[in-house]
Amino acid sequence: MAPVAAGTGWRLLLVLGAAGLAAVGAPKPPNIVLLLMDDMGWGDLGVYGEPSRETPNLDRMAAEGMLFPNFYSANPLCSPSRAALLTGRLPIRSGFYTTNGHARNAYTPQEIVGGIPAEERLLPELLKGAGYTNKIVGKWHLGHRPQFHPLKRGFDEWFGSPNCHFGPYDNRARPNIPVYRDWEMVGRYYEEFPINLKTGEANLTQVYTQEALDFVRRQHAARRPFFLYWAVDATHAPVYASRPFLGTSRRGRYGDAVREIDDSVGKILSLLRNLRIAEDTFVFFTSDNGAALISAPKQGGSNGPFLCGKQTTFEGGMREPAIAWWPGRVPEGQVSHQLGSIMDLFTTSLSLAGLAPPSDRVIDGLDLLPAMLWGQLTDRPIFYYRGNTLMAATLGQYKAHFWTWTNSWEEFRQGIDFCPGQNVSGVTTHTQEDHTELPLIFHLGRDPGERFPLSFASPEYLHALRGVTLAVRQHQETLVPGQPQLNVCNRAVMNWAPPGCEKLGKCLTPPESVPEKCSWPH
Repeated sequence: MAPVAAGTGWRLLLVLGAAGLAAVGAPKPPNIVLLLMDDMGWGDLGVYGEPSRETPNLDRMAAEGMLFPNFYSANPLCSPSRAALLTGRLPIRSGFYTTNGHARNAYTPQEIVGGIPAEERLLPELLKGAGYTNKIVGKWHLGHRPQFHPLKRGFDEWFGSPNCHFGPYDNRARPNIPVYRDWEMVGRYYEEFPINLKTGEANLTQVYTQEALDFVRRQHAARRPFFLYWAVDATHAPVYASRPFLGTSRRGRYGDAVREIDDSVGKILSLLRNLRIAEDTFVFFTSDNGAALISAPKQGGSNGPFLCGKQTTFEGGMREPAIAWWPGRVPEGQVSHQLGSIMDLFTTSLSLAGLAPPSDRVIDGLDLLPAMLWGQLTDRPIFYYRGNTLMAATLGQYKAHFWTWTNSWEEFRQGIDFCPGQNVSGVTTHTQEDHTELPLIFHLGRDPGERFPLSFASPEYLHALRGVTLAVRQHQETLVPGQPQLNVCNRAVMNWAPPGCEKLGKCLTPPESVPEKCSWPH
């Protein structure tokens, strides 16, 4: 089927919506598979220029589908980015930030008791309205307390963990991270699910792959549309791979992990072809944030030509690899220069299901179907948040930095470096530099590495500043931050609270409103 014909037919199906499809006997909506990597960088795939060319399956996926070179996460850290994917909203709207400090990153380790608020409408919850069966495989990271369990938020099945595979711990002050099958804890990392930190050997990617394949087969046999959210974490330090892949990459252990993931993606796509449902399945591959250069080169990946990495709002921290694959629908071998965001996967998935996004809240994600099916590009800004602080914004080819910061001098002197070998004077700063009155502006087409800011006096700077300023003003005028979910808890407050501090147990109160006697950590 020609791409235009396919697009036209599918446009009609999308207009009809889920109820209309059933009424006219139209085919069921497509299956949706979102492949979310962990700390994988823009430069880690052969199709993005990685010189070892060790990702043949992902490169083939790009050749058969569409590449997005300008695709962004919604945050330079894992938990907020994943919240953005499943809500279609900037993390600051859903409360996935902290007020413990200015421009401070935060996520959901065991000490954090917050999670995705009940008021947020998650993608799997909405897809159930169109008859989808939903499964998450791998890392959840949106809260580990019972009320945040993924099966309470629209997923029908889960195999994975609420957190990353950090450890091992002593199981006294801190237990090892649990692994779940649906409601049941079936073991813990480093125990029933071993990870050898010395050799890097672990069989988790193979287990996660089998979970995905079994789910696809069962849903195909049941003739139900399905949503598979495959969120594996082998490329997050400490990186791991199974024995057949260890020592096979020119890139070391991190490359071993990438090669195994590439092999797994190949198996998933091959199964879709063999079941003859490839043309009925939309697949999208991306990552939650940029490569963690703090762990490189042995435990971290590559962000290609971009500056810095995970934890920063420079391009290396938030620009991600992204590939769309839908044989017979998405034209093969194409490159889209649409500015895309991980939040767009929420809106696009709803559109695929014939559903409209919730109308009672701001949705930041765009529907990417016009760009993928018909090449229609939409002008839109990209906002780069770090914690509760808007650090930068991109509009078109221009990126304006309102704050620059990598990490503190104290951390840097301890060997913690988010931008190893990439010092750019006045840009990769170790103090928080305020540029809100006169932003640093870069042309990302000519200068993707953010090394040469435009001259403040140039007409080009003034033109870019006007456009970005308007976009930011419109954004901030309507922004209503959610209640912060990721504040760090003071254990003394959690275990015993002096009078006047009892309500702080959830650690959701901004630090400036905490009585001094409660010793809120800053």
